[in-house]
Amino acid sequence: MSHEDIMLTVTFRGTSHTVFLPNDAPLSALHSRLELLTSVPPSLQKLIYRGKKFQHRQDDSDSEPTIAQAGLRDGIKVQMLGSTVEELGQLNAADSAHQKKEQILRERALKPQVKLRSTGSSSTSSHQYCFHRIEALTHLPRPETATECLTTLSKDPAVLHVMQKHRFSVGLLTELAPHEHPGLLGLNVGSGGTIKLRIRLDTYDGFRPYLEVRRVLCHELAHNVWGEHNNDFKELNSQLNREVAEFEAAARAGTHGLSDLGDTYQPSSDGEVEALVHVLGGTDLRGNDTTEEHRIRASEAATARLRNEELERSCGTSGPQKQSG
Repeated sequence: MSHEDIMLTVTFRGTSHTVFLPNDAPLSALHSRLELLTSVPPSLQKLIYRGKKFQHRQDDSDSEPTIAQAGLRDGIKVQMLGSTVEELGQLNAADSAHQKKEQILRERALKPQVKLRSTGSSSTSSHQYCFHRIEALTHLPRPETATECLTTLSKDPAVLHVMQKHRFSVGLLTELAPHEHPGLLGLNVGSGGTIKLRIRLDTYDGFRPYLEVRRVLCHELAHNVWGEHNNDFKELNSQLNREVAEFEAAARAGTHGLSDLGDTYQPSSDGEVEALVHVLGGTDLRGNDTTEEHRIRASEAATARLRNEELERSCGTSGPQKQSG
């Protein structure tokens, strides 16, 4: 075969690379050139063109084909798939972390369930640290749906769990009318005397997502202790949201023990908490996640931080700090 330089266009993750090589050069020459351009080692490269797939050969059992023998001709467009060594390392680390958490959960499941008893009365605790009354705004549309929403919030097991744990009591749980308080999502009056939540859409033709409203409720519960949005408040607010997530993760996994304060989950170790939050209540570290999915989760975490800042700006509660009794 006569020596002739050919031009190939190789596309990798949306970027096109133009490669010039002799047609009698071994296929490994193309793999080496692509490694310089993309940082993907030859062993992880997969070339797709005209319905054919080629991967780097790691044995010398047969003679290596040339570029021409592999069917590559001048002007052919090639699609390349593959991962860099760094990306592969990140995926392996994620897989290792996932396996470790799975092991923690398996070991926890094998442990005998322990019934934790409190010296106090469960009925007294559940009646004291709760929402004593709910009230929808009857002059707004669909008051029965608003009442149902407030009732669900007042009986949410995760919310009641943190209220009993921190000894929070709320006299009245009611709603904010969007047209009366356009800039507010929540308001705590009298350090737990009344908590008002915006549960309706601005257009009054529906209701805001439940989890968003519950997040605002946790924010307002933190105002039972701290009036201003200072560091003490932010720490408590983060703790309440974390405890809600941990409680629900444990409930889904079926690994919580019963206590006299209700279905209060008692984790056996910090590692178990982390495992439950990652596997069931938060980020699921899976070994087959792509780098793009890792980036998406990082973006979601940043978005959550921005929502916290927006929530503080939309909270009408402000005043002198008050320590809970």
